[in-house]
Amino acid sequence: MTDHIPSPDSNQFTPPPARAVRRQFGLLFAGALVAGLGAAFLLYALDAVGWLAVRRGGQQAAQIAFWLAGLLLLLMGTGAALTAILRPERIIESAENPSTTAPGGAGASTPPPAEPEPASHAHPQLLSPSLHRQLGPRVVVIGGGTGMPQLLRGLRAYTDDITAVVTVADDGGSSGRLRRQMGLLPPGDFRNNIAALSDAEDLMMSVMQYRFADREGGSELAGHSFGNLFIAAMAAVTGSFEAGIAESSRVLAVRGRVLPSTLEHVTLCAEIAREGEDGAEEWLTVKGESNIPAARGRVMRVFLEPDDAHAYPAVLQAILQADLIVAGPGSFFTSVMPNLLVAAVRDAIAAARAPRIYVCNIATQPGETDGYAVSDHMRQLRLHAGNAFTIALANDNYDLATIPYAGAQWVALPQPDEAIDYQLFHGDLRNETMPSHHDPDKLAAKLMAVYRILIDRGLG
Repeated sequence: MTDHIPSPDSNQFTPPPARAVRRQFGLLFAGALVAGLGAAFLLYALDAVGWLAVRRGGQQAAQIAFWLAGLLLLLMGTGAALTAILRPERIIESAENPSTTAPGGAGASTPPPAEPEPASHAHPQLLSPSLHRQLGPRVVVIGGGTGMPQLLRGLRAYTDDITAVVTVADDGGSSGRLRRQMGLLPPGDFRNNIAALSDAEDLMMSVMQYRFADREGGSELAGHSFGNLFIAAMAAVTGSFEAGIAESSRVLAVRGRVLPSTLEHVTLCAEIAREGEDGAEEWLTVKGESNIPAARGRVMRVFLEPDDAHAYPAVLQAILQADLIVAGPGSFFTSVMPNLLVAAVRDAIAAARAPRIYVCNIATQPGETDGYAVSDHMRQLRLHAGNAFTIALANDNYDLATIPYAGAQWVALPQPDEAIDYQLFHGDLRNETMPSHHDPDKLAAKLMAVYRILIDRGLG
């Protein structure tokens, strides 16, 4: 097993990678082109080239117009070129280097890159954080549940171009009630991710997350989240669920987009193996996302009904244009996997040229991933989604002598002599306050460091 990787300094801002450099050279080229055009106009107006000289009536006014236009274009082009040259947008290597294990196990470990120069010797950073975010990579995050918002909160420091692709298979709680009573796609995961990406005031977001208490007398509002009702109202006013999500995002100043993997009403089903009353193993098919963990068995396979759900077109476009695609974290079978069961989404991920990283959960989930290690997650990913994800990022800050919470275990890294058919990066991703959850800042920093390593290796 590779060495533990220290967490980065949370006060250091890591600039975005190659996109900023590409834009810098694009601005330089455009500036030179405009300046050259301005110079050509000036040559015409000043008769510097004999064959351009025209001495006919009324031509003096035209020459003045060409002179002014040429001077303006020359100044604009020169200014743009100088801006591109003087802007320090070179990539500054992060002070951390996540460990990496290549396919083939510990014997095929890839040594981490050399340590970068100390921060005190780094290049000066003159761009504001907001401009850095605008120039950041296009990131698509796929999942749902409570894990996905943790990653989105951390990624906000690195880029504004985030697309969250959310499952619509939720059928429990407030979302399930709205789905059954109104025929609405479940809004709960959308609400949580909108809150994670929003720049709205804390009070407004507290209102969106407010859940009505269950009072005596059985109020119909009991258990509902205000945010779910808000999205439902927006969908009714705008005429569609996707328009309601878009308008809710606009009102709440969301940086990025939150999109459904499909607009169809799908049911998540699972084939589960468990011990029967007579002690023999029995297999059963469970329908409904909320019923799968409750069955308390081993999930052998999950699938959607109907199994030919159409992908939301904007999701496919975002995936194919992405610089980085991430799945997880979140409930493995009930939040992450339903998105990958939409065939067109899965195929688009496999066809994308961007690095594709699966973020493994820190702890197992009772009734869903009992006893799972990192390799078990990757094996099930391959079974359900083919080669869509062959790179994993996992936590290495755990003690197998302890438990994260009752009924759960730590998701363990592969043994040193274990052969693996995926590439593994790992580091300290744990939230010290809630050890079974990811720390948003740690996770985002490690993920972006892995992204830069993969880009440097030509894997994206």
